[in-house]
Amino acid sequence: MNTLLKRYRAVRQRSAALAAPLSEEDCCVQSMPDASPVKWHLAHTTWFFETFLLERHERDFQPFHPAFRILFNSYYNGVGDKHPRPQRGLVTRPALHQVLAYREQVDRRMERLLEEAGQQPEMLSLVETGLQHEQQHQELMLTDLKHLLSMNPLLPAYVEASPPAAPPLASAAWQEFAASVVEIGHSGPGFCFDNEQPRHRQFVESFALASRLVSNAEFLAFVQDGGYADAALWLSEGWDWINANALQHPFYWRCEDGKWAEFTLHGLQALDPHRPAVHLSYFEADAYARWAGARLPSEAEWEHAARTTHDFGRPALHPAGAGDAAPGMMAQMYGAAWQWTLSSYAPYPGYRPAPGALGEYNGKFMSNQYVLRGSSCATPEGHARISYRNFFPSTARWQFTGIRLARSL
Repeated sequence: MNTLLKRYRAVRQRSAALAAPLSEEDCCVQSMPDASPVKWHLAHTTWFFETFLLERHERDFQPFHPAFRILFNSYYNGVGDKHPRPQRGLVTRPALHQVLAYREQVDRRMERLLEEAGQQPEMLSLVETGLQHEQQHQELMLTDLKHLLSMNPLLPAYVEASPPAAPPLASAAWQEFAASVVEIGHSGPGFCFDNEQPRHRQFVESFALASRLVSNAEFLAFVQDGGYADAALWLSEGWDWINANALQHPFYWRCEDGKWAEFTLHGLQALDPHRPAVHLSYFEADAYARWAGARLPSEAEWEHAARTTHDFGRPALHPAGAGDAAPGMMAQMYGAAWQWTLSSYAPYPGYRPAPGALGEYNGKFMSNQYVLRGSSCATPEGHARISYRNFFPSTARWQFTGIRLARSL
């Protein structure tokens, strides 16, 4: 069996495994316009292979169902019409079992295509893009599901077992970096998205980066110090946003009888002071950094510092604590929470989007978004890399997003 076929099977099976503990009702509901039902994720990732691989390369191609081309298109205008994103939760039909049958049929056809394809670089590259795309949706399946379950007054758990206790947290150290010309962006073999290229030089002034992420205990101190009530700490748009939405603490936190708890995929858990604070917007991250006498890093600073570690972490349902990191090492660069940077999401010098409909994958979103770096506990194994550029608008909170502080020297 060729390596890509084995990888195809493993990625596709993991998506099905993530959905396996859920009821059909769990898989159908959409909790907000920014999230999608699990059933839609399962269908859309299959639509990608049917539309971009089978339709182009399969002899005597016939779609599984003609209506799926519109129903499960996400944002590819070059492919044709789309079902409105906020209405994905209204699609009660096809049922979950029909979506699973869709996946099984497309998988059989894709496996036959891969066995017959040989070494066709363009097609194999497109298959890898589809697998990376599905891994992105695996992370979204977990974060969208977490938001959905949090809307239920029963606060049900995705997995009943509690997460293991986090080890005691060491004080954060400041790792210093001299001013220099650095190179950022993808280079060498291996997959990357088009927004990670071209590799280019940037000058960074001397700076220091915190050796770990901001913890729940540290962010709780900001909350208890009146951080959400101090206009001086907030960007103007952020101040208007938290007041319009009456925000006083992170998204999944709650306080009852003076005791703080956090909703997780394991259900409601006591707030663990040793774990990183997550589900924070850019506005919250920026305000905390000001309160702490620091700032957020630029993406060039983050990538330069990240070259000191290659521990990409392992997937989990809740971010682990940093423990006692070795001196001079950067902890939690990967595998805990995506880390906000102060860099607006924009093209690198010389950037060229991919040709055709796939050129819509990243480039057209380069407006009103901020770059996040690293990976989260929900990022699938093998999906993280040093040059990865995630991006979200400044108010996004439903992803596993956290804070790493920086200082200018």
